[in-house]
Amino acid sequence: MNYSNSIKSIFNFNTNSTLFSVEYIPIAVLILFAIFLSVLLLLLSYFLSVQNPETEKLSSYECGFEPYEDARHKFSVNFYIVAILFIVFDIEAMYLFPWSVSLSNLDISGFWSMIDFIIELGVGYVYVIYMDALDWE
Repeated sequence: MNYSNSIKSIFNFNTNSTLFSVEYIPIAVLILFAIFLSVLLLLLSYFLSVQNPETEKLSSYECGFEPYEDARHKFSVNFYIVAILFIVFDIEAMYLFPWSVSLSNLDISGFWSMIDFIIELGVGYVYVIYMDALDWE
């Protein structure tokens, strides 16, 4: 029976303990206050706001196109190409800034691997221009 007493002493869940009253009660009060305040603000904004729905407010507006057209019309791929090019050159800048800062600590293979990366991006950019992918016709 000594074993059960030692387990009870390890897992002592006395609510009058100092840790519970000092640490957990203020956190519980703060959480309850946050819940009360958020529900109060939600209800006040719902009941005090002017509810005047119009057709323009209720219509969806996406990507700069009017939603009244058919959803199966042709969409220009140039939007995607520009987005992909932006991401590629953003990633290049993400690699180029730390490389330029730590250039003095790199050996020759670190230098030439980044030069190879920049050349490959330049070749890709020249290919995009050669294929006229950025022309908006």
